[in-house]
Amino acid sequence: MRKNDGNPDKACAIRILDMTTFVVLARNRHFGRTAQELNATQPAVSTRLATLEHEFGCRLVERGDREFRLTPEGEKALHVFQGIITSVARLRATLQGPEALMPAVVRIGAIDSVASTWMPHMIEALREILPTLRIELTVEGTSLLVRGMRKGEFDLIFAVDPAVGDGFRSFVSCVLQMVWAGSRKLIDPDRVYSVDDLAQMPIITFPKDTPPYRQIAPYFQDERVLASKLTSSNSLFAIINLLIDGFGVGAIPTVTIKRELSQGLLHPVKVSKRFPPMPIIATYQSTTHQELIQAVVDQARASAAAYCASVDPTTAWIN
Repeated sequence: MRKNDGNPDKACAIRILDMTTFVVLARNRHFGRTAQELNATQPAVSTRLATLEHEFGCRLVERGDREFRLTPEGEKALHVFQGIITSVARLRATLQGPEALMPAVVRIGAIDSVASTWMPHMIEALREILPTLRIELTVEGTSLLVRGMRKGEFDLIFAVDPAVGDGFRSFVSCVLQMVWAGSRKLIDPDRVYSVDDLAQMPIITFPKDTPPYRQIAPYFQDERVLASKLTSSNSLFAIINLLIDGFGVGAIPTVTIKRELSQGLLHPVKVSKRFPPMPIIATYQSTTHQELIQAVVDQARASAAAYCASVDPTTAWIN
């Protein structure tokens, strides 16, 4: 055990800081990102880890040139530290009020389909229930959001794929029905198109290797049919404009083009084979600021449910 210098408050604060550092390090699996998140230096992070390992008399982390993993003792320590940090947070919230514990910002990432539908309701509701909370919203594609989540750049993301790792939890926030859509410049709204018919048309979609593209290729059963007829963009709004201008047809969430459909700028393409729906998966980190993150997650669930209840139930729903 470390020597107590006669100031019990200081000793306790140091231990909580060390445990918090270890929890953040276990989530990030990177000393540099941990130092950045905690506004500390890498040597300080290493020192806090060394202090814990000295106190417990064992290694908590195995780290090499390209490897970072918790030892079995580290896994046990992580579980206990998370419980202690949560208990201390609850005590402070009880004594000082929840705003005393609130971080300056919650970092949320979302794909276009979420940002253009129920995300505004979620942000407005969070501002009402947590008025001092600052929200940073980043709108990006799934791949960048998942990568950023793994690097510790986000607290919560909404994407087509989950971020997988220690300290992450995921759930399906909602499911969006997809529809083939196009302009009258290119399609006949009264005609029923087969898969072969669609394969002969120019197609607009997200870039190759993105989750939406991964749904497109199996639909045609042969990725080669897309090679000469594909226009890609990483922006949902750019895709919508290309569809309106008649550059092609595209499979897109119905709720994201409600206005364009109602105005006659776009029309659903009647097809013999329906396009599969798209689940929106939320991933959040569950190792720090647990009560706050849980409050944000709860509001996300509520906002998604409220949105789905406000639209045609065949276009968006909760599992």
